[in-house]
Amino acid sequence: MSLAEQLYRLQQVDLEIQSRQQELSQIATELSDDKAVVGAESKLASRKQQLHDMRQKQRGAEWDLEDVQEKVRQIENRLYSGKTKDPKELANLEKEAKSLRSQIGAKEDALLGLMSQVEALEGEVKGSEEDVKRLREEWSQRQGTLELRKKEVETVLAELKERRGTLVRRIVPEVLSTYERLKLAKGQAVVKVERGKCQGCHITVPTSQWQKAKAGDLIQCNSCSRILYLE
Repeated sequence: MSLAEQLYRLQQVDLEIQSRQQELSQIATELSDDKAVVGAESKLASRKQQLHDMRQKQRGAEWDLEDVQEKVRQIENRLYSGKTKDPKELANLEKEAKSLRSQIGAKEDALLGLMSQVEALEGEVKGSEEDVKRLREEWSQRQGTLELRKKEVETVLAELKERRGTLVRRIVPEVLSTYERLKLAKGQAVVKVERGKCQGCHITVPTSQWQKAKAGDLIQCNSCSRILYLE
């Protein structure tokens, strides 16, 4: 096996290692990404607070209505008990009762409106609770899938690193140093020559160069300096 082929195989392993490492990074990001659940929980908390506040308003309206109704009952008791004889006082009581009765209708309408809002909010809270439950279940299932995939990728990555170590031990340090330097500078240190062209820069390779590369010599492209490889 020529040096160029050894380096090409090493590069294939390095690219696969890079790909697996990127996948692990993506998995880590997804494992910590619970924005959907957090958002749904925040929405639920907000709606629950709205429902609490609206129920408080409803109770206040009920107490207010009951207070007015009680006042009307008390006045009617005085009007019809026979204990009050003074015509002027009776007239004032009747006038006050009439005013209070007019308030009752408006307060009942307001209370019905609040009850309707409470009912609507209760429906929204229930829907939000179902959303949170569903998202939590999906999140849990997704976590399990990601954790399983993470272990699989880690296993493959360990095997690739072991394979890389085996390849590296077969390459002389000076050549390996050239490879690492080119990889850092170019991304890919070794490129194929196809139809007489370097596949790194797509410049035509002189015949003498690609022939030497094909013969097994370690040849670098005159244009981009990448190591040339012919199968």
